[in-house]
Amino acid sequence: MVPDGSKIIFVSLRDGLSNAEVYVMNSDGTAQSRLTDASGADYSGLVWSPDGSNIAFDSNGEIFTMEADGTSQTNISSNSAWDEKIDWGP
Repeated sequence: MVPDGSKIIFVSLRDGLSNAEVYVMNSDGTAQSRLTDASGADYSGLVWSPDGSNIAFDSNGEIFTMEADGTSQTNISSNSAWDEKIDWGP
């Protein structure tokens, strides 16, 4: 959940997609929306930033960040190694 408990991020194959994507919804289950639309699977390491303004996630072994609304998706690891186990630092 986002630090204030109002939103939940999750991964799903809903929407008839062949690969997992990142979604967000209100903590009561309403207002579900897809945040990613990548050719690879976005499937692990979903972590809210401490202030709830960004999300970090793993997509095909690369670490990405994005704004909480899904915009500004940026690969921050870009290398040949498999990257995972995401956490925010101070």
